[in-house]
Amino acid sequence: MKSFKDIFKQYNWNEILSGILSKTEEDVIKALNTSKRNLEDFKALISPAALPYLEQMAQMSNSITKKRFGNTIQMYAPMYLSNECQNICTYCGFSMTNKIPRRTLTDDEILKEVDFLKSKGYNHILLVTGEANKTVGVDYINNAIQIIQSRFANITIEVQPMDQSDYETLIKSGLYAVLVYQETYHKSEYKKHHPKGKKSNFDYRLETPDRLGRAGIHKIGLGALFGLEDWRADSFFTALHLQYLQKVYWKTKYSISFPRLRPHSGGLEPKVEMTDPDLVQLICAFRLLDEDVELSMSTRESEVFRENIVNLGITSISAESKTNPGGYVIDPQSLEQFEISDERPTEQVVIMLKSRGLDVVWKDWANNWQ
Repeated sequence: MKSFKDIFKQYNWNEILSGILSKTEEDVIKALNTSKRNLEDFKALISPAALPYLEQMAQMSNSITKKRFGNTIQMYAPMYLSNECQNICTYCGFSMTNKIPRRTLTDDEILKEVDFLKSKGYNHILLVTGEANKTVGVDYINNAIQIIQSRFANITIEVQPMDQSDYETLIKSGLYAVLVYQETYHKSEYKKHHPKGKKSNFDYRLETPDRLGRAGIHKIGLGALFGLEDWRADSFFTALHLQYLQKVYWKTKYSISFPRLRPHSGGLEPKVEMTDPDLVQLICAFRLLDEDVELSMSTRESEVFRENIVNLGITSISAESKTNPGGYVIDPQSLEQFEISDERPTEQVVIMLKSRGLDVVWKDWANNWQ
């Protein structure tokens, strides 16, 4: 059965990066002036040659986003269920090699965390775990979805990649979307950062969105962790992946996230720095490439950056996030997966968004009829 891996094998990382870096001002102007952009235009828009046109890109991105999504922005909250993990990942506080107290929430603890998030108004929730199949495998995730599905308009997960049959089971229980980030599309560098555990299997992770598409998931979230490798090449492969999925699984919705490497227990310095202007450029480039894709921004970023980016293409945003299991109510002091940057309460973020002329949306649509 064909998958994105067959497409991916046709591309060479170094050639792609070289092609991006060689784009000229003429290429950028052509990309800005065309009505329907392709991946070559995307290369130009994320190239160094596009930096002088960042203001124009931002204005165009704002206009396209307003036309497609209006002045709305979706609120969501992550809820970490477990920090147990069987992988070694150089950039993650949950890595198996880190000597930290491990915790997996019980049903009662999950419901207490849910009560807090509901009190804040959240109707879209993102369930997150480490990758530990025996402890937080499909049975645990399925149970968590079942006990909270009547409380939320839709439920998204960011957990270990699973088989198609597992996703089919979760969808029946009320799963709406799955986020699965490749971390980096540079295969040899990927192996350096994932030396042990199921996550070390690059191809299995790469083909996860295909399994999701075949399972009939409503939405798939893609992304790379910027800092592990060159952000421009990783972004090209993310866009390539997106366009492949849209063509093959055309009934599914898609989102892109933009996580930058953040401090954590054990620490890893970025190999390639992604500056604030770089990230603005990338967000605008994705919006200019695809007016329908949802673009998401987490609390990894600073207050100032988030305030300035929300009008430039972002369609969903988190607030008051905790990246540790039980972090809202049960055990606020437990170790985080990574440090967040924007620590403002939800209410303050909502005020900020409204001051920017945005209508805050808590409930997009209901994935259940209760």
